[in-house]
Amino acid sequence: QVQVVESGGGLVQPGGSLRLSCAASGRFFTFNTMGWYRQAPGKQRELVATATSDETINYRDSVKGRFTISRDNAKNTVDLQMNSLKPEDTAVYHCYVNVWKLGFGSRDFWGQGTQVTVPL
Repeated sequence: QVQVVESGGGLVQPGGSLRLSCAASGRFFTFNTMGWYRQAPGKQRELVATATSDETINYRDSVKGRFTISRDNAKNTVDLQMNSLKPEDTAVYHCYVNVWKLGFGSRDFWGQGTQVTVPL
C-alpha cells in the first residue's frame, strides 16, 4: 500500500514561519499530484497547495506570496514553506497524494494531519 508521513507544524506567532514536510512511499506506484490541504475547526477541508509530477503548481489565493510548495519526484516528498503566517492559517494540515498503479488504479491517500496554530 501507500504510506504518507508528515512532519513539522506547531505553534508560531503571527508573522512567523513554519515548514511542513511529507514523505510518501509505496512499491511500484506512480505518484501523481502531491500537496497540502487544511481543515480548521468547524470548516471543510480546503486545498492549500498542490504540485503535479510535471511540477504544475496550484495555490489557494489566500496563501499566494506567503506559502511555497516544493516537490522532489525522486524521493516522493513534498514540503510546504509557510511564511508570514496569520491566525486564519490555523488548522490541521494534511498531506495529500494521488497515486496510480496497474491493476490498482488511481487513488487518493492522506497523511494523519499536523496542527499549525497561529494565535491572535
